[in-house]
Amino acid sequence: MDALKSFTGGGGENKPEGEQNKEGGGGGGFLGGLGDKINSAAGGGKESEAKEDYLDKGVDLVQERILGQGAQDNESAVEQAKDEQISDFLRGQYKSKAGKDLPIEDKS
Repeated sequence: MDALKSFTGGGGENKPEGEQNKEGGGGGGFLGGLGDKINSAAGGGKESEAKEDYLDKGVDLVQERILGQGAQDNESAVEQAKDEQISDFLRGQYKSKAGKDLPIEDKS
């Protein structure tokens, strides 16, 4: 069984998916904050989380509390784009069933 775990990479600690690569040296030096700056420029980070509409925040709540995907308060630009696609899908489904737009206004 240990051979199978080491082959599949399951021999280490069990961490939530979002925490896999968050630890490290932390002393990035010259290029330490470059990744955060690129992420913010692409539309991610805490600043962009504050600009989400209530439906996007609801999607984050479901992901965090029900699906157990960890904290959703500092998502990457890719994660935020995925959440926006989910909320756009929900808006479309609501409109097709109810015949009118969702009362929560889309900010993007």
